[in-house]
Parts: sequence; structure tokens; C-alpha cells
Amino acid sequence: MLPGDGQHAPDATIMLRFACRRFDGVYMPDTGLPPPQMLRAWGLADARLSLLGSGLINRTWLVETGARRLVMQQLNPIFPPVVNEDIRVVTAHLRARGLIAPELLAARDGRYWQEYEGRTWRLMTWVAGTSHERITAAAQAQEAGALLARFHRALDDLQYQFRNTRPGVHDTPRHLAGLRQALAGHRAHPHYAAVRPLADEILALAAALAPLPALPDRFVHGDPKINNILFDPVSDRALCLIDLDTLGRMPLPLELGDAFRSWCNPRGEDEQDSAFSLEFFRAAVEGYASVAAGWITAEECNSIVPATLTIYVELAARFCADALNESYFGWDASRYPSRSAHNQLRAASQMAAARSLLDMRGAAEEVVRRVFPG
Repeated sequence: MLPGDGQHAPDATIMLRFACRRFDGVYMPDTGLPPPQMLRAWGLADARLSLLGSGLINRTWLVETGARRLVMQQLNPIFPPVVNEDIRVVTAHLRARGLIAPELLAARDGRYWQEYEGRTWRLMTWVAGTSHERITAAAQAQEAGALLARFHRALDDLQYQFRNTRPGVHDTPRHLAGLRQALAGHRAHPHYAAVRPLADEILALAAALAPLPALPDRFVHGDPKINNILFDPVSDRALCLIDLDTLGRMPLPLELGDAFRSWCNPRGEDEQDSAFSLEFFRAAVEGYASVAAGWITAEECNSIVPATLTIYVELAARFCADALNESYFGWDASRYPSRSAHNQLRAASQMAAARSLLDMRGAAEEVVRRVFPG
């Protein structure tokens, strides 16, 4: 999902890097254009188009027609067409509650998406802003936390049954089982000897973590990593969440754990020496509490730090499994000799951040107790 028209005027100097992942192989830049049939479907045959972002999930173009800017996307096949109905309903609800959110635009035939040659296409409005690959200042973490809380609270009264579901997206035992299966099934892999010690460390840490308590589901974004947030390029105020194909329901601590593992790792997931930033965590929790205090429950608060550790371990397991399976995560061929090498580094990076958080777990939990007293 990408930005749309909001409360800020477009700035022609801003080119957004939209956070996406492609799951079917090596990332290769794509400079092709949408088929003429799709442009005509929205009456855009004479528009100017340029490729936006890296296109690692959905292929995305900036569409300029007169003074208006729009965004066109070709959806990755991992998303069914009905995900657009979920996005349409949720973003309309967000806008009705005063939040900035993109708007899906109907084609000439009245439909909000088009299917052509086995692919799904959509058009949406544009929000001018910028995204960050990693947080570089506590103020950004605080802004991100406050925005995510506004997002959650705005959706709290939504009465809607999602048409697209993502069962087991944070089923940690299933992902750990997948790692064990990869170890058992790929003993002949040329990188097995390098992967095995890392896998053993992941499994050992997972075994040491207590299971998260059963908590009710809430409406969530589903992938709140930092580059799925748009910031004002001047004030650095958090404007809106993008990449909304992952919308759904899950326990709130899993959403927050996924956010904090991303926001509080300033070195990113492609660095061997990643570390958890207690400063950024404190700012993010304070930002979230500035909106959500009195709404989030004590049980949810108490699970924030354990959930963040769980997500680190879960994602490390997924990266480590794909270092042997070589079938899921895309990889950067310009920096790494193989998909396996890239995913080994990713897994090691998640584990480095997890160890860092373990070392300061008491301090992180004290932050939560102070910010959410009682």
C-alpha cells in the first residue's frame, strides 16, 4: 500500500522509498510501465508515469496528470484482490476519524481494482512525505509511537470482518518448527555448517522465553516497521502508515513488539552488530502512551517487552530457515553473494538485537511500568 492525498500538498522534490518485500527471488529494478489497458481503465492514457521506490512487493508508479499526482500499483500475487476491499473500508474509517490515509480510486467501471493477465491493479491518492530506513533520533521514535496509537484507537470502534486473513502470521511455534524442518531437510546445503550454530542459538533462546499470554485480538496494521511510516519532510512529524495490505486482527503486544524490534534497532536488519536502543524504546513507548494510556490494558503493557523478544526470535528463525530453504525472502544481489548469505546476516542481526534487549530487559520493563503506571 502506498500514500494518498492528505493534508499536505505534494512536493515534487520528494521521492518516496516505499517499504516492500518481494518473496519470489532476487530483486531486480523494473523500469517497465503498466499496460495501456490499465491506464485506460482509470482514464489515464495521457498521464506521465515514473517508477516509485524499490518495488520489492508491489510494483509501483507515480502517475502525474495535470497538477494531480496519483499512485498505481500492480499487486504481488501473495495478496488476493479482496485485500483492496479491506483497505478501502479501513482507510475510509481512518479518514472519518481525522487521520491521514490513502484513498483507493474507482476505475471507470466503478470497481476499486482491475484484474489483467492474472495480476491485480489499483490506483490511489498520494500523500507527500518521506520514509526512513531506520530511526536516527528519539523524536522520530516518539512520533512513530504516537501515530501507531492514533491508528489503533481510530480503528477500535470499527465493525468489520476482514475478507483477507493472514492466519498464523505470528505463530512463533510454527516458525520455529519451520526452522527445525529446514535443518532436517537441507543437511547437504553448502552453507549448512555455517547456519547450524546460528539455528541452535535461535532455538535455545526461543526455548528460554516464556509463552506469551493469551490476549484478545485488536485491529492492527500488521507490519509497522519504520519504513511503513510517512514523515513530514520538514518537521519530521509522523503523518500516516502505508503498506496496508497486511491489515488484520491480532493481540496488540505482537503488533507493538514488531514495531519496537524495528524502531529500536538503529543499525537495521542488515548489520551484524545490531543492537537494541533503550533510548529509542523509551521514546516510542512514551509516544504510544501519550495517546493510548487508559486504553491499552495492564496485561497488554506487561507483554510488550516479552513480545518484542519473541518477534526478534521469530524473525531470526524465519531468516535462518530461508538461508537453507532459499524460497521465501528476497535478497540483495548487489551486496551479497547469495540469498543464503543475505539471510544468514539478517538472522544474525535479529539475534544480536535480541541479545542486546535481553541484557537490558529489566530496564526496558521498568520503562513500561513507569510510562504505564498501574
